[in-house]
Amino acid sequence: MNNLISEIFQRIEVLNPMHSKKLKKNAAYFDDRYYMEANSFLNKYADFLASQNQTMDYAIDCYLNMVGDVTAETIQFVHTDKYSSTTFQEVNNRVYDNPETMEYYMHGLLLSQFLWKHHYQIFEYFTQTLPAYKSKIKNYLEIGAGHGLYLSKATVILSKKTDFSVVDISHTSIDLAKNFVDDDRVTFYVSDIFDFQVSIFFDFITMGEVLEHVEEPLKLLLKLNSLLTEEGVAFITTPTNAPAIDHIYLFRNVEEIRTLIRLAGFDIISEKCFLSEDVTQQDAEKFKVAILYGAFLKKIQ
Repeated sequence: MNNLISEIFQRIEVLNPMHSKKLKKNAAYFDDRYYMEANSFLNKYADFLASQNQTMDYAIDCYLNMVGDVTAETIQFVHTDKYSSTTFQEVNNRVYDNPETMEYYMHGLLLSQFLWKHHYQIFEYFTQTLPAYKSKIKNYLEIGAGHGLYLSKATVILSKKTDFSVVDISHTSIDLAKNFVDDDRVTFYVSDIFDFQVSIFFDFITMGEVLEHVEEPLKLLLKLNSLLTEEGVAFITTPTNAPAIDHIYLFRNVEEIRTLIRLAGFDIISEKCFLSEDVTQQDAEKFKVAILYGAFLKKIQ
């Protein structure tokens, strides 16, 4: 197997030496398991790119375009103390309903899962914890499929008898996820989660980095609660102070997220915080450095 992740690092060093320095710093954290996971997924991704008459260089260009967006949004955030968009209609016009933007953004986000330390750490937290619930999961739901990384891993970890449902408002996200997950156990729905109607409840729900994309995250968590079985478990992630072209709701600290979780009728089974920079959590909240929060939840009994 080609060491694709190393080739990607090398290509970015040529195209953007300054950003490459940060990636090299992140790489000091990564172990052999990381390289195995990264190369396994990225080789599938390379096959998908080839089927679309694209190359990994195209994906890297998309990633660096996304990094440029994040940099611009961060500069504005520092000056204004708010995200550039505050309504769904704004980001729908700007991103979701703009095929060209959505294309490079989704490819960029996909690469960030293995290039950004905190993105990989939250994925690792998910993959290491999910097996503990394997015997209890008959119906799995993912809200916001994104690039399909979490879904593809869940189909490997969970029982062959598990039924999977995926709902996402974006055709682009659904199409990308479908190309990574060729499994007849999975049913895909292009739908707003609030319009999503099913006759079953789910034993496990994954919702990665969706709360910050809506105007009323409490309403979304309540919807998630309503779809979960009484003994079911949910895994959610969301960041604090993370400006991006499609982020709407600003969580300023982790306690704000915890408060919302409790208001939605959930208890926290376990939680972890991963920092986007090498600082303490206290300094991250003080200086508005992004923290990626993840938690496994259950209904309050």
